[in-house]
Amino acid sequence: MVVSIRPAKNTRDYSTTVGNYKTMSHIFLYGPPGTGKSTVGRLLARNLKLPFVDLDRVIESNAGMSIPQIMGQQGEETFRDLETSALKKLIRQSESVIALGGGALLRIENRSLVDTHGKVISLVAALETLFKRLNESSKQRPLLAGGLLEKLTSLLENRKEHYNSFPLRLVVDQGTAEENAYKAQMVLGRFHLSAMGEYDVIVQSMDQLDSLLEVRGLKNPIIITDENVAFHAEKVAKSLHKIGLKPNMLAVPAGEEFKNLNTVSFLWKSFLENGLDRKSSVIALGGGVIGDMAGFAASTYMRGINWVAIPTTLLSMVDASLGGKTGIDLPEGKNLIGSFHPPKLILADPRLLNTLPKAELISGLAEVVKHGIISDPELFNLCASGLDCVKENLEQIVKRAMAVKIKIIEEDPYEKGFRAALNLGHTVGHAVELVSKFQLRHGEAVAIGLVVEARYAERIGKARKGLADEIAQALSIVGLPIQIPNELSREEILRAMKVDKKKNAQAIRFALPVQIGKVELVDVTDLEKVLE
Repeated sequence: MVVSIRPAKNTRDYSTTVGNYKTMSHIFLYGPPGTGKSTVGRLLARNLKLPFVDLDRVIESNAGMSIPQIMGQQGEETFRDLETSALKKLIRQSESVIALGGGALLRIENRSLVDTHGKVISLVAALETLFKRLNESSKQRPLLAGGLLEKLTSLLENRKEHYNSFPLRLVVDQGTAEENAYKAQMVLGRFHLSAMGEYDVIVQSMDQLDSLLEVRGLKNPIIITDENVAFHAEKVAKSLHKIGLKPNMLAVPAGEEFKNLNTVSFLWKSFLENGLDRKSSVIALGGGVIGDMAGFAASTYMRGINWVAIPTTLLSMVDASLGGKTGIDLPEGKNLIGSFHPPKLILADPRLLNTLPKAELISGLAEVVKHGIISDPELFNLCASGLDCVKENLEQIVKRAMAVKIKIIEEDPYEKGFRAALNLGHTVGHAVELVSKFQLRHGEAVAIGLVVEARYAERIGKARKGLADEIAQALSIVGLPIQIPNELSREEILRAMKVDKKKNAQAIRFALPVQIGKVELVDVTDLEKVLE
C-alpha cells in the first residue's frame, strides 16, 4: 500500500478581522416590511439550533421606547444611528439568525458590516401580498403611516434596486412560514441534523474551516485523503493554522477497490502512530470512498472519535457524506460492514468541483437526478436541461440535492421506513457496479439502475407510461449510461442482488418511481422480472 504521512507546513496566521471584530458567520434576513423576516427567522433559527435576534426589538430595549416613539420624538436619523450601534454589538456575539429592519442596510456602513460578518437573504414578495399582510397587522410602521398602499408602493419602487442587489433571494408569497424557513435553508446551503447525533451540513468556502472547528471544540485533527485529491490538503491545513492546529496528512490509494479492512487496519495503526486519542478528530477529505472508510475508522477507533467530512466530489456532497453511515466493502458486495457514526460537521465547498474530472462530475449527477425523482421536480428539470445548465447552476444543484436527502434521513435516520426511498436505482445499480468489477463508476451504475427499475415499475403498473423514457433522456443528456452493458452476466447481477443489504427473508425492497417527485416502496420476490 502506497501512503504518505507528513506534517503540514508552518504558515503565518491568516485569521480575519474587520476593524476590531473577529468575523462571525451570522445569517441576516432582510427585505421590505411584511415579508415575515421575524417569523421566518425564528423558525430558521430553530431549525439550525441557533439563537434568534430581532434587531428592532434590540433597538427598542436599548432605547427604552418603541420604534414609533423613537422616530416620532427623535427622528429617523437618530433611529438609524441606534440601528448601526446595535448591529455593531450583535456581530461580535455568537453566531445567530438576525432579522433586520426593512431599511437597515440602506446605510453603506451597515451593508459593509453584514457583508463581512455573514450571509444576507433578501425576502421578496409582491406588492399585493405585502399590502394584505400589513393591512391585517396591528403593528405600527412609522414610514408607512397614513395611506398604506401609496406609501408601500413608493417604498418598494425607491428600494427596488437596493433589495435586488442581494444575491441570495427568497420569494415568500407562496407557502407557509415553515416552508419558507426550509427554503431559506436551501438558499443558504445550511442544515442542522439531530435525528442521529447533532451535526451541521454547511455549503461554503473551505477557507472557513478553522472557525467551524473551533466553535465545535474539535481538536488534534489528522487529515485522511487519497492520492487524487491530496493537493487540497494544504488548503485545509492552511485554514487550521489560524487556530494553532498543525494536522498531519495521510494519503491512501484512490479507488473503491481499496475500501476494505486492510486499508482500515492501516488507518487504525496510523492513528496510534500519530498520537490520536479519544479527544482527537479525523478530517475526511475526498469522495465517498474516503468518507465511508475514514468515518468507519473513526467510528471504531477507541470506541469512536469525532470526524469531519469535506467532500470533494459531487457524488459525496449530495449523497455519500450525508446520513451518518460509514462502511467498507467485502468481496461479496459493497458496504456490507459498517456503522452509523455521523460526522460533527460536513463542509461542502462547491469550488472544489472545479477540479473534478468531467467523468466524475457526470457520475455524481446520477444521485442528483435520483433526488429529483424522489421529491424535487425542479432539480430533475435542471439536470434534464443538459450539462451546460448543470455547470452554470452547480451550487444550487448541490444545495437542492442535499436538502432532499437531509429531509428524508431526518425523518427516518435508521432506515425503518421511507429512507429506503434513497435506494432508488441502487438495488440494480450496486449489483451492476460489482459485476463490472468497478469498471463502471458508482453513478454510472446507479443511472443504469434508475432506468431498469423505472421500466420495471411501468411493467407492474406502478409508474405512469413514458416515465422510464423521461428518466433515461435526462440521464442520457448529461452523459450517463442507461442500459446494462451486454458483456455483463445477468446471472451474476441477479446473484449480487440477492445478497444486497436491502433484502429481508422473502423479498428485496425496491424504491420504485411513480412520477417525477414521487416514489413508492415495493417488496419484490421475482428478481428475474426486474431485469427483463
